[in-house]
Amino acid sequence: MSLIVLAFLAGAGLYAIVTYNQLVGLREKVKEAWSGIEVHMKQRYNLIPNLVETVKGYAKHESGTFELVTKARSDAMANQGTPAEQAASENILSGTLKSLFALSENYPELKANQSFLSLQSELSSLEDNIQSARRYYNGVVRTNNVKIDQFPSNLVAKGFNFIKAEFFELSDDDEAARKPVPVNFD
Repeated sequence: MSLIVLAFLAGAGLYAIVTYNQLVGLREKVKEAWSGIEVHMKQRYNLIPNLVETVKGYAKHESGTFELVTKARSDAMANQGTPAEQAASENILSGTLKSLFALSENYPELKANQSFLSLQSELSSLEDNIQSARRYYNGVVRTNNVKIDQFPSNLVAKGFNFIKAEFFELSDDDEAARKPVPVNFD
């Protein structure tokens, strides 16, 4: 009888060790995936001033749009909050960038400018990279959160205070990030 109890305890101990190591690995993958998002966002932040300056050369009287883009960029760069908070500021920044590109429709010479086209292409590529990084991050978060919630791994997770990670998405109550960015062409 004591041999059976000993075997059970050894099995439970081994399971706890393996599960703990899996949870640690998932936690580190979440951090690594978030780091990937941050790298792409910083590249975008660095590209935006060049884009704004290029457009300014052709559309000098569109200062309101430039101010919105600059403020949204500053807010996004300064936001070091949760993934949901950062997602909200990133979505506002994306909206202001759309308004900046909408300006090019009013300025044919800007649309033909090689520097503008190159910056626009680079920004588009960065946006694609950010979307891919977001999908990867959210996939890793899902795997992490499922492992934390599933039985019996949830017992190990609770015992060692593993917490669920937050998805990188807009919350349902964040109306400001869902509204279109006001653009005035007066």
